[in-house]
Amino acid sequence: MLEIRGVTKRYGTRMVLTDLSFGVGGGRLTGFVGANGAGKTTTMRIIVGVLSADSGTVLRDGVPLSVDDRRRFGYMPEERGLYPKMKVGEQLVYLARLHGLSPASARRNTAELLERLGLGERAGDLVQSLSLGNQQRAQIAAALVHDPEFLVLDEPFSGLDPIAVEAVMEVLAGFAAQGAPVLFSSHQLDIVERLCDDLVIIADGEIRANGSRDELRERHSSLRFELRCAGDAGWVRNVPGITVIDLDGGLAVFEADTDAASQAVLRLAVERGPVVSFSRQRPSLAAIFKEVAQ
Repeated sequence: MLEIRGVTKRYGTRMVLTDLSFGVGGGRLTGFVGANGAGKTTTMRIIVGVLSADSGTVLRDGVPLSVDDRRRFGYMPEERGLYPKMKVGEQLVYLARLHGLSPASARRNTAELLERLGLGERAGDLVQSLSLGNQQRAQIAAALVHDPEFLVLDEPFSGLDPIAVEAVMEVLAGFAAQGAPVLFSSHQLDIVERLCDDLVIIADGEIRANGSRDELRERHSSLRFELRCAGDAGWVRNVPGITVIDLDGGLAVFEADTDAASQAVLRLAVERGPVVSFSRQRPSLAAIFKEVAQ
């Protein structure tokens, strides 16, 4: 368990982070989302020790992180930091060796990661010769090549095509499955919604929402339902306690004042004829983000 507790950071007179607290569970993928300037990158840099907090601390299983703990992090900054005139494979082996891996382990990890990330045939290419998307994949491999125990990735999906996104998602899920806490930021909310187990939303340096993906969708959902029936659904307008949002033939989207009102709609629909479907609508991550962060 990685825990950020009461972290505050200011640059001059500008408060960047205010009493920030959240956790990243072992074996779980935690999406960290917020607008530009919300404080995501500053938080990540404090976690990995690139910046120091003005107050607060970062803990591993309840104990403040040590220098040795931070050596076991895999960190990918938003800015690319690989040596452009070095071959991709050689660079990854070099970085793995810096973290203490044996030559054989470094070569093995490099080959496996490049293959999984779709760069197996580019191991002998110079970094500067790669497309921006492939440079991003190489940067991700650099963060993972030393078998880290924690992952902190700043915008890992930036510039990736759909095939590369799927490859990276699979690799990150594999690290989480081995028990690693994984924290990643992204502006691509559809990817975050698909991948994350937990979600942290930050705005103006403060946590606005924090919890599992399903908990947040439940917490921010209204009693909104979708009914599809065989006949015209216009009668739904006349049910007490119901506000129709959308109506199109046999489709009715509505909000109910109470659960009893929604069940009344279902009961009346069954009495009138075949019901194709009846389901409660949950808000998307984008809708939750808009509600709490703006």
